[in-house]
Amino acid sequence: MPEYLSPGVYIQEVDKGPRPIEGVGTATAAFVGFAPAGPANRPVLVTNWTQYVNTFGSLEEGGVRNPHVAGAYLSHAVYGYFLNGGGRCYVTRVLGAPGKDEKVTPLQLSSRSSKAVPSLFVHPKGVMNQDIQVDILPPGKLVQSAEGEEAGTEQPNEQELFTLRVRMGDTEEIYENVTFSTRANARNVVTVVNQASQLVSLVEAKSGGTLAERVPETGSYLIKAPAMTRLPQVQSQHFMGNVSDRSGFEGLEVAEDVTMVSCPDLMAAYQAGVIDRNGVKAVQLAMIAHCERMGDRMAILDPLPDLNAQDVKRWREQEAGYDSKYAALYYPWVKIESNGRTLAIPPSGHMAGIYARNDNERGVHKAPANEVIRGALEAVLPITKGEQDTLNPIGVNCIRSFTGRGLRVWGARTLSSDPAWRYVNVRRLFNYIEKSIEQGTQWVVFEPNDEDLWARVRRDVGAFLTGVWRDGMLFGRTPEEAFFVKCDAELNPPDVRDRGQLFIDIGIAPVKPAEFVVFRLSQWSGGGA
Repeated sequence: MPEYLSPGVYIQEVDKGPRPIEGVGTATAAFVGFAPAGPANRPVLVTNWTQYVNTFGSLEEGGVRNPHVAGAYLSHAVYGYFLNGGGRCYVTRVLGAPGKDEKVTPLQLSSRSSKAVPSLFVHPKGVMNQDIQVDILPPGKLVQSAEGEEAGTEQPNEQELFTLRVRMGDTEEIYENVTFSTRANARNVVTVVNQASQLVSLVEAKSGGTLAERVPETGSYLIKAPAMTRLPQVQSQHFMGNVSDRSGFEGLEVAEDVTMVSCPDLMAAYQAGVIDRNGVKAVQLAMIAHCERMGDRMAILDPLPDLNAQDVKRWREQEAGYDSKYAALYYPWVKIESNGRTLAIPPSGHMAGIYARNDNERGVHKAPANEVIRGALEAVLPITKGEQDTLNPIGVNCIRSFTGRGLRVWGARTLSSDPAWRYVNVRRLFNYIEKSIEQGTQWVVFEPNDEDLWARVRRDVGAFLTGVWRDGMLFGRTPEEAFFVKCDAELNPPDVRDRGQLFIDIGIAPVKPAEFVVFRLSQWSGGGA
């Protein structure tokens, strides 16, 4: 409290005004799969297709980058995502066990005396999952003694010194004032780097000449990571990953703005025979568990390939048996054009883009259905109304073609058996509201738990939900019909306050999609009112 010790006019700012709650983003996808190059086993933010190609494409002749891996679907899923309206996503490149023939040719650094004479060979350490850049730079400021060396001992000649910088992704190592000299206390480049580097090891080329002549030519050099030309040998855990290593979809826990998760190359691994049907089920169950644990994202699942309507019904009910309000399944696969040929791919990437487009154009409360799938030529298998009559009630969202209306998503159901969570948009609307309120009320923590705080919470949350209602996301003619916010002494008696807890009850009436539109027609003889 301020002190008033002498007469005068005092001004005090009082922070009692409203604290607006801003809506969080709902249109960020995450993809896990195979890419030919780029950072591995960690989520990388990508905001457009060109950035994806530059980050995960393998460099080929002529400086062209190829983003595709034969037999894999990640690149096509990401392209379909951006094509259908996606704006940003995280991509996690999965690596399996390294093959026996995946060896990298060491980088040969030429000496200054003649570029044909080698001075150093640079070998990558461990599994190389992205390019390594090696820079030979002029020496830094010459110091009188190096750490761990006795001062006053013989130092290398400054004409013999150079700086070596090694970079792989976000990791950078710099070795200043190194030399080929083996004199006492000299910073011998081979010794220093091989003892300290986590990225490379060095081998000195016995090319003769003076020490100064053997200094590598100044410039930048690149050790290319082996491009993934075929599907790696993976197991279920490679897709699942773990939080500590930031790998797989478990590593997506650090990406708090993710709202959709897709793993299209799970089907590529199944088709290649490296993962069986039980492995597919294990990975998809782990995806669902991840989304349920995070509580703010949906798992967009792909069905097994080459299933007809009866097969997918059997797989859904008897084999997979998923039951979750945080997952949705889309069937069948779709056909796209790729490099002049038709390719069948899982639909999850295109669906994630439709989610994003729907959110941006209409809002998260609108069901992501009755939307055209951009870039898709047709469904792999045409679905009849009778077949969808058997699939829709069990939560299989069908992709169907309609004359003159193109290929459309014709379903908006989750995989939940609970009728309250039947629709994808209801689940995602709750995710949006819950996350927005959670982030927008962080100021409440450690505030005095009294009537004044309760009133401020009711005011701020009520103002946010009123805006949500005005945007058409809640059902009701008035805000009172659409939602309620309760925070009072009944919910927070003395024993609750003594435990340092504050309870707020919120109820909302979400809008449901008009899934079945019924026009009732009857004969009318006409006449007056």
